[in-house]
Amino acid sequence: MGSMNSVERGEGEREDAGPRPEDEPGSGVVAAFGRQLKLLRVRAGLERPEFGKLVGYAGQSIASFEQGRRIPPPRFIDHADEVLDAGGVLKALKEEVGRAQYPAFFRDMARLEAEAVELCSYDTHVVKGLLQTEEYTRALLAMRRPLLEEETIELRVAARLARQTIFERWPAPLLSFVLEESVLRKPLGGRAVLRGQLEQLLLIGQKRNVEIQVMPLDREDNAGVDGPFTMITRKGGEQFTYMEVQGRSSLLTDREEVRLAAARYGIIRSQALTPRESLGFVEKLLGEL
Repeated sequence: MGSMNSVERGEGEREDAGPRPEDEPGSGVVAAFGRQLKLLRVRAGLERPEFGKLVGYAGQSIASFEQGRRIPPPRFIDHADEVLDAGGVLKALKEEVGRAQYPAFFRDMARLEAEAVELCSYDTHVVKGLLQTEEYTRALLAMRRPLLEEETIELRVAARLARQTIFERWPAPLLSFVLEESVLRKPLGGRAVLRGQLEQLLLIGQKRNVEIQVMPLDREDNAGVDGPFTMITRKGGEQFTYMEVQGRSSLLTDREEVRLAAARYGIIRSQALTPRESLGFVEKLLGEL
């Protein structure tokens, strides 16, 4: 996923060697996948260029995958498993390899998010990742300091957009978002980017399983003064609370802590504008741009 660097290749070979893993090269599941891939290729008696032609990738790309320096795309994993007659060994690693596209601190949350039957989020600084447009996401990532490589930016943009399949899942999860008014007024990336983001909020807010609420700046009582957080509920009722700041994250599993966070979120929702009022507020902001 994301943009890929060009590599030397023959006619008909794909140019995407795959993005770099967020972990150090040679470590983690990407490296384990690479070692397994090499063993299967050698067992099949194929040199890298020969194998590369069979799967549509350059020999250099195959080397990158085997050495854990690049994350293999899902389509490569599927094709390689078939070509090498791996019997599903490589496909079994596809989900874990895919998680390597996320920053290390977010991977547990990405897994929980994909399993959520209910997700409730309170945001105070920027629009929630699940609600972001591609342009808004790219603008935010370009502002990071120290600067991110272009390849990393494109990888994270693609990963964030891929998470938005949560809106199309069935059974549909219940999704609630409360955003501070200030979040919706920041022209991050420019007025055109903000306009597109506000329009996206209106579209998503129309979905039957989604409620978007705005916490007005004029509220004299706000239970969310301690900052943003997300509540996740899995099938069976197990709940978690996720918090993130400055590239660090916490995942609370203690029942009492999670219960208190859930109660706090309920109060925040009651203090914010209703979903209908909130969509009207967003429309008003759009009219001011």
